[in-house]
Amino acid sequence: QVPLVESGGGWVHSGGSLTLSCVDSGRVFGSYSMAWFRQAPGKARNFVGAIAWRAGTTIYADSVRGRFTVSADSAKNTMYLQMDSLKPEDTAVYYCARKPLMYSESPGAYNVWGRGTQVTVSS
Repeated sequence: QVPLVESGGGWVHSGGSLTLSCVDSGRVFGSYSMAWFRQAPGKARNFVGAIAWRAGTTIYADSVRGRFTVSADSAKNTMYLQMDSLKPEDTAVYYCARKPLMYSESPGAYNVWGRGTQVTVSS
Protein backbone atom coordinates (compact mmCIF):
# COMPACT_ATOMS: atom_id res chain seq x y z
CA GLN A 1 0.00 0.00 0.00
CA VAL A 2 1.31 3.42 -0.99
CA PRO A 3 1.22 5.65 2.09
CA LEU A 4 0.78 8.89 0.14
CA VAL A 5 -1.89 9.22 -2.55
CA GLU A 6 -2.31 12.35 -4.67
CA SER A 7 -5.50 13.36 -6.48
CA GLY A 8 -7.09 16.38 -8.11
CA GLY A 9 -4.92 16.73 -11.17
CA GLY A 10 -6.37 17.48 -14.56
CA TRP A 11 -6.48 19.83 -17.49
CA VAL A 12 -7.14 23.57 -17.16
CA HIS A 13 -6.82 26.73 -19.25
CA SER A 14 -4.12 29.27 -18.47
CA GLY A 15 -5.33 31.50 -15.63
CA GLY A 16 -7.46 28.75 -14.14
CA SER A 17 -7.28 26.98 -10.79
CA LEU A 18 -6.90 23.46 -9.45
CA THR A 19 -6.68 21.98 -5.97
CA LEU A 20 -4.55 18.91 -5.37
CA SER A 21 -4.92 16.62 -2.36
CA CYS A 22 -2.47 14.23 -0.73
CA VAL A 23 -3.85 11.69 1.70
CA ASP A 24 -1.33 10.22 4.13
CA SER A 25 -2.30 6.75 5.32
CA GLY A 26 1.00 6.07 7.07
CA ARG A 27 1.51 6.02 10.84
CA VAL A 28 3.80 8.91 11.68
CA PHE A 29 5.20 9.78 15.08
CA GLY A 30 7.02 12.91 16.08
CA SER A 31 7.62 16.07 14.11
CA TYR A 32 7.47 15.89 10.32
CA SER A 33 6.91 17.96 7.20
CA MET A 34 5.19 17.36 3.90
CA ALA A 35 5.93 18.90 0.54
CA TRP A 36 4.82 19.19 -3.05
CA PHE A 37 7.26 18.67 -5.91
CA ARG A 38 6.69 18.66 -9.65
CA GLN A 39 8.41 17.15 -12.62
CA ALA A 40 7.95 18.10 -16.25
CA PRO A 41 8.95 15.66 -19.02
CA GLY A 42 12.72 15.48 -19.39
CA LYS A 43 13.35 17.77 -16.42
CA ALA A 44 14.40 17.39 -12.82
CA ARG A 45 11.94 17.08 -9.95
CA ASN A 46 11.56 20.56 -8.48
CA PHE A 47 10.34 21.85 -5.15
CA VAL A 48 6.96 23.63 -5.13
CA GLY A 49 6.01 24.17 -1.48
CA ALA A 50 6.00 22.54 1.93
CA ILE A 51 4.35 22.64 5.34
CA ALA A 52 5.63 21.77 8.79
CA TRP A 53 2.78 19.56 9.95
CA ARG A 54 2.47 20.59 13.60
CA ALA A 55 3.58 24.22 13.36
CA GLY A 56 1.71 24.91 10.14
CA THR A 57 4.49 27.06 8.73
CA THR A 58 4.93 26.99 4.96
CA ILE A 59 7.54 27.80 2.35
CA TYR A 60 7.28 28.16 -1.42
CA ALA A 61 9.42 28.16 -4.50
CA ASP A 62 9.83 31.62 -6.04
CA SER A 63 8.06 30.46 -9.21
CA VAL A 64 4.79 29.76 -7.38
CA ARG A 65 4.82 32.14 -4.40
CA GLY A 66 1.65 34.24 -4.40
CA ARG A 67 -0.17 31.84 -6.74
CA PHE A 68 -0.04 28.50 -4.88
CA THR A 69 -1.04 27.76 -1.28
CA VAL A 70 -0.11 24.70 0.77
CA SER A 71 -2.43 23.75 3.62
CA ALA A 72 -3.21 20.75 5.77
CA ASP A 73 -6.13 19.14 7.57
CA SER A 74 -4.69 17.03 10.38
CA ALA A 75 -8.04 15.40 11.15
CA LYS A 76 -8.11 14.02 7.61
CA ASN A 77 -4.34 13.43 7.37
CA THR A 78 -4.52 15.38 4.13
CA MET A 79 -2.32 18.06 2.58
CA TYR A 80 -3.62 20.36 -0.13
CA LEU A 81 -2.12 22.47 -2.89
CA GLN A 82 -4.39 25.28 -4.07
CA MET A 83 -3.10 26.44 -7.46
CA ASP A 84 -4.39 29.73 -8.86
CA SER A 85 -3.42 31.79 -11.91
CA LEU A 86 -2.01 28.67 -13.53
CA LYS A 87 0.45 29.03 -16.41
CA PRO A 88 1.46 26.58 -19.14
CA GLU A 89 4.87 26.27 -17.46
CA ASP A 90 3.11 24.78 -14.40
CA THR A 91 2.36 21.67 -16.48
CA ALA A 92 3.98 18.68 -14.75
CA VAL A 93 3.36 15.60 -12.66
CA TYR A 94 2.88 16.77 -9.09
CA TYR A 95 4.13 14.61 -6.22
CA CYS A 96 3.65 14.83 -2.49
CA ALA A 97 6.33 13.67 -0.08
CA ARG A 98 7.03 13.36 3.64
CA LYS A 99 10.17 13.71 5.74
CA PRO A 100 11.01 13.82 9.44
CA LEU A 101 11.44 17.16 11.19
CA MET A 102 11.61 20.39 9.19
CA TYR A 103 10.96 20.79 5.49
CA SER A 104 13.63 20.92 2.84
CA GLU A 105 13.67 22.04 -0.78
CA SER A 106 15.75 19.02 -1.76
CA PRO A 107 13.82 15.99 -3.02
CA GLY A 108 16.57 13.73 -1.70
CA ALA A 109 15.68 14.72 1.87
CA TYR A 110 12.21 13.10 1.62
CA ASN A 111 11.84 9.39 2.32
CA VAL A 112 8.15 8.80 1.51
CA TRP A 113 6.57 9.64 -1.86
CA GLY A 114 3.28 9.38 -3.65
CA ARG A 115 2.93 8.28 -7.26
CA GLY A 116 1.96 11.68 -8.59
CA THR A 117 -0.93 13.35 -10.38
CA GLN A 118 -0.75 15.04 -13.78
CA VAL A 119 -1.53 18.74 -14.16
CA THR A 120 -1.79 20.16 -17.67
CA VAL A 121 -2.26 23.88 -18.32
CA SER A 122 -3.09 24.94 -21.86
CA SER A 123 -2.37 28.38 -23.28
